[in-house]
Amino acid sequence: MNEIDISLVIPLHNEEESLPFLVNEISDTMASHKNYEIIFIDDGSTDGSLSTLIHLKEKYPRIRIIKLKDRYGQTSAMDAGFKKAKGRIIVTMDADLQNDPADIDKLLSELNWYDIVIGWRSERKDTWLKRLSSRIANFVRNRITDDEIKDVGCTLKAYKREFLDRVKLYNGMHRFLPTLFKMEGARVKEVKVNHRPRRYGRSKYNVRNRVFKAIYDLIAVRWMKRRRLIYEIEEEL
Repeated sequence: MNEIDISLVIPLHNEEESLPFLVNEISDTMASHKNYEIIFIDDGSTDGSLSTLIHLKEKYPRIRIIKLKDRYGQTSAMDAGFKKAKGRIIVTMDADLQNDPADIDKLLSELNWYDIVIGWRSERKDTWLKRLSSRIANFVRNRITDDEIKDVGCTLKAYKREFLDRVKLYNGMHRFLPTLFKMEGARVKEVKVNHRPRRYGRSKYNVRNRVFKAIYDLIAVRWMKRRRLIYEIEEEL
């Protein structure tokens, strides 16, 4: 089997209706790439997402399916996908069709100069409450972590594999991957990407679980930045 160049890692929970459209769009976008795989991580779905994926796999053999035993959350689902991915480049995105697969090549092209490329949804197609909660979350995160990421919450990102292998994830830490990678010396770039209205299902996030729950994670990340080891060896005799 040929070496995999790109692994698309896509966590999902109850996205049965979106999946056929998403896979079709990904297939069209990735037509120019020979060696890629699509890894779906079913994070405890209770609808027909798993059976839909199994059916799609018959038509699209590049699909790999990871079914988690229960619903563990997006960070756990991503970590499971990262550990199973075979590609030297990892691309993450949501399964709800709000991320546009057509933007994948835009991110990949920037990896010639950067180590992690982050999507920036400059024109959000969400409710005013969700946009407000995201603005608050981004502002608070940047103030506490001393960072300047415009859109931490955008799942559409591209990573060089070697940096993913350096970072151990904890629950909720997927939101802080750019900051954690910068701590490892990664060059990070944000690019504007398309954002589409949700067509099916319901959002899994709200003000309560996006802002207040992340406070504990922010404290942990700030502690890690303050306490990380920084030194240079002058010589060894």
